[in-house]
Amino acid sequence: MAMSLRLSLPTLAMSLGLLCATAAVGLLLGGMPRPRGTLPLPQTAIVPAGTLLHRLDGEYSRDGRPVDAPRVAIRIDGPIEIMRYQVTAGDYVRCVAAGACKHLDSPAPRGDLPATGVSHADATAYAQWLSGETGTVWRLPTDQEWAHTAGSRFVDDASGLDPDGANPARRWLLDYEREASRKETRDPRPRPAGSFGINEHGIHDMAGNVWEWTQTCLRRVALDAAGSAVGTTRSCGIYVVEGQHRAMMSFFIRNPKSGGCSVGTPPDNLGFRLVREPRWHEKLPAILRGWLPA
Repeated sequence: MAMSLRLSLPTLAMSLGLLCATAAVGLLLGGMPRPRGTLPLPQTAIVPAGTLLHRLDGEYSRDGRPVDAPRVAIRIDGPIEIMRYQVTAGDYVRCVAAGACKHLDSPAPRGDLPATGVSHADATAYAQWLSGETGTVWRLPTDQEWAHTAGSRFVDDASGLDPDGANPARRWLLDYEREASRKETRDPRPRPAGSFGINEHGIHDMAGNVWEWTQTCLRRVALDAAGSAVGTTRSCGIYVVEGQHRAMMSFFIRNPKSGGCSVGTPPDNLGFRLVREPRWHEKLPAILRGWLPA
């Protein structure tokens, strides 16, 4: 028994040292930013870690012709805490009043409507302001995080066709029919928060008529005949937006109908919701699990 205890002391000392070091770093970094006001935390849902079969973001081509992006298994390693509702106009106006966000181009809508006419730069400014006001770090989700939290509301709008050299018009015709169908069913008027239903994770209005900014940059990927990537370019002036279909928008665009969409029917509206980063003490159990003996 004594020998077993002596052998475990170095491990115990290492674990205690890690705990103290993590706490010290947390006091210096994890408590920042300090809250400046009394703004309540937004309602959030916590989506557990898991694996999803995901259509990768990006524009893919083979032999110069567009093809569907590959669908692969993606592992989300930790839980994601995300806003249950999109940021509303009432929320956004508070940031404007504080001088941290730019005024929207359109007259102020009802406070219970989602904030629309918002660029990627506007959404990022709001996230920085909210982080300072609440003392917790908020950010835009990645494309993969958005898809994971959207769950059954995520729309895979791949055509299912690879380029056909003998008849490339097949893909063009399918794209045309799909875009025509989208236009027929469109109702671009923003609706009050919660109007488009709730998914299995308790998150409202995923894939409604307000597309949501992500922090994922546009990728263009060239494939060889075997389907292996032979070249990738990345443009971080253009970001993925998610909604009823995936689209790519320039970071400064507020009105998607004015331009900036790389292909297909533009989104009806641009808005956003944010992910909250866990604080240092919330990460601590996972850190210790990786260090302590089983």
